[in-house]
Amino acid sequence: MMIKKLITFEDLGFVQWGVLDAEETGVYSAIALEEAFFTPLPETLAEFVQQGNEGLLALADALEQNEKTQAVKARPLETIHILAPLPHLTKNIFCVGENYAEHIEEFHKKKLDSLPKYPQFFTKAPTCVIGPEDTIDSHPQVTKELDYEGELAVIIGTSGKDIPVSEAMNHVYGFTIMNDVTARDLQRNHGQWFHGKSLDTFAPMGPCILLRDAAPDAFTIVTKVNDEVRQDASTEEFIFPIPSLISTLSQGTTLQPGDIISTGTPSGVGAGFKPPRYIHSGDTVEISISSIGTLKNTVK
Repeated sequence: MMIKKLITFEDLGFVQWGVLDAEETGVYSAIALEEAFFTPLPETLAEFVQQGNEGLLALADALEQNEKTQAVKARPLETIHILAPLPHLTKNIFCVGENYAEHIEEFHKKKLDSLPKYPQFFTKAPTCVIGPEDTIDSHPQVTKELDYEGELAVIIGTSGKDIPVSEAMNHVYGFTIMNDVTARDLQRNHGQWFHGKSLDTFAPMGPCILLRDAAPDAFTIVTKVNDEVRQDASTEEFIFPIPSLISTLSQGTTLQPGDIISTGTPSGVGAGFKPPRYIHSGDTVEISISSIGTLKNTVK
């Protein structure tokens, strides 16, 4: 069985991780595979990511043995609660601003004369990560301009510094979905974006990690608010492709396994409409990325 997607989940109050089955209707728990085949596997998916290819080979061996013996049954997804892939993130969340030309135009309310020469980087606090189906806190006492941003997120699997563009994808472990939730008024008031991007629950992430070798050459991104399509784009529209982002960010900065790089959002954010169409308590945001799945959260 080819390993394509990894998830973290909660079952009977216990957090564990595993690999989705071929039909993507069930999960093989790492704990169950370890116990059945005496294969040492780490306790968390974050630790497993740090093992890189060595860990994947061990997991593949356990799955191969299970195909022969059927000692471990896949747990149906409807019986578990899927969490963010890296729910207790202690690594960096690097984010890219303005990586789609149409989003730059909608955000600044003017046509571009030329594309930017350098990517724009900022960060989000790891404490704002939540998982699929978790609620986004609207923080009504803090912000009146709550917005969504559907984005493809890259998960670093191999550490590196000063990485050449030609080698950048070798440092990628996989991909997931992130909603770069933003308080536009805080973003505007403070100038520097960190606070407006980092309120608690402002980084919904999931539902899985799609491994690099199972990923397509390009992804489509569709964001819906209350079932209405707001964003519909392809990563082929990136101004700065993923290898370029990794190479640029790594110049003088060491990237580590488990670091997240969220690659920017396409046009169609709430702030881009006239008048703006921000999200409010009771709204549901769904971000679907081809080959990965759908990340759905409701605002409270």
